Amino acid sequence: MKSNKVFDNMFNVSTPHGTDAEPVHGTAIRIKELSERDRRRILMHFLSLDNEDRLLRFGSQLPDELVTRYVQRLDFGRDAVFGVHDDSFRLIGVGHLGFAPRTEVPALADVTTKEKIAELGVSVLPAARGLGVGTRLFERAAIHCRNADVDTLMMHCLASNQAMIHIARKAGMQIQRAYGEADAYLSLSPASPGSMLREAVQEQVATLDYAYKANNRAAVKLLRRIGVNKSDSSKK
Repeated sequence: MKSNKVFDNMFNVSTPHGTDAEPVHGTAIRIKELSERDRRRILMHFLSLDNEDRLLRFGSQLPDELVTRYVQRLDFGRDAVFGVHDDSFRLIGVGHLGFAPRTEVPALADVTTKEKIAELGVSVLPAARGLGVGTRLFERAAIHCRNADVDTLMMHCLASNQAMIHIARKAGMQIQRAYGEADAYLSLSPASPGSMLREAVQEQVATLDYAYKANNRAAVKLLRRIGVNKSDSSKK
C-alpha cells in the first residue's frame, strides 16, 4: 500500500477529506470497487480468516464450504463490494455493502422514508489492522450510499467485535445492544455534486493505482525472464 506520488499529485489525494487515500503510518489506503473478476480474490480473503475472525465477521464460525457459498452468491449488480489491495494484489480488506427493502428491517422502518437501507460488513486481515483500513472502507460505503439515494447505513455485529464498535462510534452511529449482539445505524446526508465527484475521483485513483502496480509487476516478471534467458544462453 505504498503511496504513489504521481497519482497523489494528479488528483490531490493527500487531503484528508479529498479522497479515501489518506496516508496512514506511511501507507496510502485506496478503496477500489470490486466486480465479478475479483470473486476468486474475495474468496481467498475470507478463507484466510481464522475461526475467531470468521465469528466476528459472519456471526458464526463458518466452515470453508459455507464461506465459499457466501462468495458465490455475491450479486455485484445489486450490492457493492469494496476492497483494499496490497502490493501483491492480495485483498487485505473487504467491505460488502448489501441493500435491502426497509420493510425487511422493521426496527429501522421508522428511521427512513427511502425504499432501501444498506448494511455493511467489513473484514481486515491481521497484518493490516490498526492502519485505518476498516474506517476507510466504512467511509467509502457511506458515500456510495449517499450517491445511491440511500440515507440509512447499518452494521450488525457481535457486541464483542470491538473493531466494528469503534468504527461505529467514531462515525457517530446510534448503537443498540441486545443478547450479545449490536446494531448500529447512521443517517446520511443527501447526495451532492461534491459527493458524486468525490466517489468518482476515489474510484479513478484506485483504478489507476491498480493498473500502475499491475504494469510494474508485469515488467519485473519480464525483466526476470529476460535475465534467466540470457543466463541460460551464456552457459551454452
